[in-house]
Amino acid sequence: MPITTEFDYVKPKTLNEALHLLALYKETAKVLAGGTDLIVHLKENMVGPEVVVDIKAVPGLNTITLDGYVLKLGALATFSELIGSSLIKTKFPLLREMAGTVASTGVRNRATIAGNICSAVPSADSAPVLEVYDAFVVAQSLRGRRKIAINDWFAGPRKTVLAPDELVTGIEAPLFKTAHGGCYAKLSRYEGEDLAQGAVAVLAFADNTYRIAACALAPKPARALRTEALLNGKKLTDKLISEAKELIVKEINPITDIRSSKEYRSHMTAVMLERALKAAAERICGKGPKYGESVV
Repeated sequence: MPITTEFDYVKPKTLNEALHLLALYKETAKVLAGGTDLIVHLKENMVGPEVVVDIKAVPGLNTITLDGYVLKLGALATFSELIGSSLIKTKFPLLREMAGTVASTGVRNRATIAGNICSAVPSADSAPVLEVYDAFVVAQSLRGRRKIAINDWFAGPRKTVLAPDELVTGIEAPLFKTAHGGCYAKLSRYEGEDLAQGAVAVLAFADNTYRIAACALAPKPARALRTEALLNGKKLTDKLISEAKELIVKEINPITDIRSSKEYRSHMTAVMLERALKAAAERICGKGPKYGESVV
């Protein structure tokens, strides 16, 4: 399908140039990073920008580094680069596990984790994992730089709190000092490229605290704070897990669509939570399924 929308295309070579363009055009500008969402939207006439600002030539935006105890992901870091990073594999394996579930190899080679959260679709794979890691989105404009907690980032389906003149330059996440294990449980209709029918991310810590978040189960990705509160400070038992399964179903708000019914999503959320909790707890001491091995 061809792109029939007319727009200007600009490829700035500096961050300052990109920020000036966004300040000038504001709502009529669209940022191009990986382009896996934007190109589709252009072809389907879902958006009609006055200008497309391609940031791929802006230096310093494709880095994956650890600065002390803070992971810093540049806005151009792709899912394939996350998978291939030895830093991510050893320090943030849950990010790597999630990245391996995103679409296809071809899409992962271009799609960026920053673009994934900017699209703000309810099924954004990276969202629940970033939420359990307590990540921050780094946004910059000519007015200055700010960090936005990922739990405050999503304003609704396809909506974020990013201002029209702001550019996401990166994502930051702390490296937790307490021993922990994680699991990303994703439900899809088939093996291969598919959006999540539902997904649950879990971090379990050696001190018996837990972080849980979900996507594709409500209008926006979100932490399951009530379920976390139930579990925190307690060792996992079958009874406790059963109580958590009942509670998380009350925290989500799934819909029925072409991919699944709300009833099936609710049922499978409980299943995914149980499996993710057990896998994450086992992984604290190097046991359980290997990272990247699906539990669904």
